[in-house]
Amino acid sequence: MKLSQTSLSQIETTIKKAIAKYTCGDGQAIVTDIHLQADQGSGELNIFDDDDEELGSTIIEEWTAYEGQDFYKDIEHLLIMALNNLKDNGEFDKLTILKPYSFVLVDEDKETVAELLLMDDDTLLINDELLKGLDKELDDFLKSLLEK
Repeated sequence: MKLSQTSLSQIETTIKKAIAKYTCGDGQAIVTDIHLQADQGSGELNIFDDDDEELGSTIIEEWTAYEGQDFYKDIEHLLIMALNNLKDNGEFDKLTILKPYSFVLVDEDKETVAELLLMDDDTLLINDELLKGLDKELDDFLKSLLEK
């Protein structure tokens, strides 16, 4: 699924507004995860905390025209990209949410579909992108060790 730059910016802006309540400077740490709920029929993207309190909402018109087989699988990559852009820009650096916390894609029943981003100082989620070519690298490394 391809989205226009406007829709991608709209998603990032909605996430930034949703997490803005967790950037308060009072030092009080909060324990929560952030849940992103996408609805293909209405195009809605709703963002909730663990207590089902709505943090933000927007409508992505392009989602209503989606005709693929697996809506959640196709938008997962787009949401990961948006979250990583925000992370790279330092948007999550000043949040008062205790680590580790996650950004999670949920369905209409609020069941987890995918973990989009794990914010933790010591943990890294392994995904297909990270593992591409790993077998060949390990084989080459082993071969060079055995040749010595």
